[in-house]
Amino acid sequence: MHNLTSRGLLALLGFATLSMLSGVARAEAGDWLVRARGIAIVTDDSSGRIHLEAGGTSTPLDGSGVGVDTSVVPELDVTYMVTDNIGIEAIAGIAIHDVDLEGPGPVLSSLGFTDGFKIFDSWVLPPTVTVQYHFMPENNIRPYVGVGVNYTAFLWNDATDNLETAVGSPVDVDMDNGFTWAAQIGADVDINDKWYFNVDVKYIDIDSTASLLIKNGAFANTGLRVDVDINPWVVGAGIGYRF
Repeated sequence: MHNLTSRGLLALLGFATLSMLSGVARAEAGDWLVRARGIAIVTDDSSGRIHLEAGGTSTPLDGSGVGVDTSVVPELDVTYMVTDNIGIEAIAGIAIHDVDLEGPGPVLSSLGFTDGFKIFDSWVLPPTVTVQYHFMPENNIRPYVGVGVNYTAFLWNDATDNLETAVGSPVDVDMDNGFTWAAQIGADVDINDKWYFNVDVKYIDIDSTASLLIKNGAFANTGLRVDVDINPWVVGAGIGYRF
């Protein structure tokens, strides 16, 4: 992922150099920039140990942890140009991520769980607003950087059928929502005076706590809890239209 990011930064520097070839006005204050992108949400994830919670005690399970899979989804964003150089961008999209065991540890292994066992999936809404600085707005190729705020809402969290079969019970799953920061770098490349191609890379510093509760059966009222750093790189490309 770091190699991909480095190549992206070099490409954007190349765009900045090529943009000196054009001097025609392309973006200005009052413009609305609408983009549709395909994005890969590549998680740079890690987690703490899974905690077993029962009878009022919380016991960390050695060798246990979870991972969050990459997701590829469509995304829509809108930027309003406050000045020729400064824009405010808002993005919206819903991603679905699988959460798997990454090392069950001896306790969960004794119950038949294996590395890579899918625990649950989560539908995530991560609206993000950034303030951008657009370089050389008069040119055909316009790099930009941005920084802003993200609110990550885990809308639906569903335990897998395999998990519920393994524990012999329905399982409730919850993920903590929260605010965090985001940073981005990207570029718009004109196709004509209205349409343009866009590439964009964001980093979002997301962490959460996953809590699972076994409802009944032999493990009734037993909980599992784990802290997860998701920290995705959001790599996107698409087309835009300038109003």
